[in-house]
Amino acid sequence: MENEIVNAADEAGNAVMNAVETAGEAVKTVGIGIVEETKSMFHLDEITNYLTWANLAKVVTSVVAILLLWIVYKVIRHLIKKNAAKRIQKKTLDVILKVVKYAFYVIVVAYVLGLFGIKISAIWGAAGIAGVAIGFAAQTSVSNLISGLFVLTEGSIKVGDAVSVGDVTGIVDEINLLSIHIHTFDNHMVRIPNSTIINSNFTNINYHKTRRITLNVSVDYATDMKTALEALQKAPGLCPTVVADPAPAVWFDGFGESGINMTVAAWFKPADFLQTKNDLYIAIKQVLDEAGITIPFNQLDVKIKEEKADTSTATTNEDWL
Repeated sequence: MENEIVNAADEAGNAVMNAVETAGEAVKTVGIGIVEETKSMFHLDEITNYLTWANLAKVVTSVVAILLLWIVYKVIRHLIKKNAAKRIQKKTLDVILKVVKYAFYVIVVAYVLGLFGIKISAIWGAAGIAGVAIGFAAQTSVSNLISGLFVLTEGSIKVGDAVSVGDVTGIVDEINLLSIHIHTFDNHMVRIPNSTIINSNFTNINYHKTRRITLNVSVDYATDMKTALEALQKAPGLCPTVVADPAPAVWFDGFGESGINMTVAAWFKPADFLQTKNDLYIAIKQVLDEAGITIPFNQLDVKIKEEKADTSTATTNEDWL
């Protein structure tokens, strides 16, 4: 009886041990399955295989390169905002800054991909083909866009300048990537493509702080030339908008058909053009009148010729009788 009880206890113990071992193996299997699934989900094996010293060096190099490129990008962005803010409109400046930002992103991505051995030649090839196709389809726009970048960075024009392009003269209102907008002095809006500005003679009347005006005048041949020279030298001094440096000048410019040709030149600020021109004309006339000098002008003498009546005696038939 006791042996049967002992055997039953041993069998129960063995059953419990087997159950425990089975449960342990099941838990182990489940754990292994969870670990494998986790590795598969997060690609831990690939990451572990990839984390070699060579690849770690590439990662460190990439981080350092990105930091350096970021510093260069910030410097370029600051220089653009500092130098272009006064010459172009805010919306144009925003477009330029966005172009610079996207260019920075492209350079960073291309550098990192190339550093890790990812070939991007196919991407560049496709981009090149697309660029050629777009270039042929929009040659004029691309030309204006590239010219616009030169106009914006060259610094030869800014909003508010008085400019002359071809036969158009006016004040600059907008500078865009494709064109500039100016209003003429009779208040017409004219759009000028940037390629026209680059490829033609362009004059910025307000580029310098001062500009010169030259007026031509003739004096009578009976006038003493030294007296005429001294008189006209006083004219610029009567104009409040004429600057002293550079000094005004007066010179003889030849002998004309009706008088001695002379030129008066004076410097002034671009904003005072109209007032300076009017004041200088008035001053020239005033000093010549005070000196008793006559400005020659064309005169037309009209002579009326009267036909005389025929006073000879007419011959009639009665005289022969």
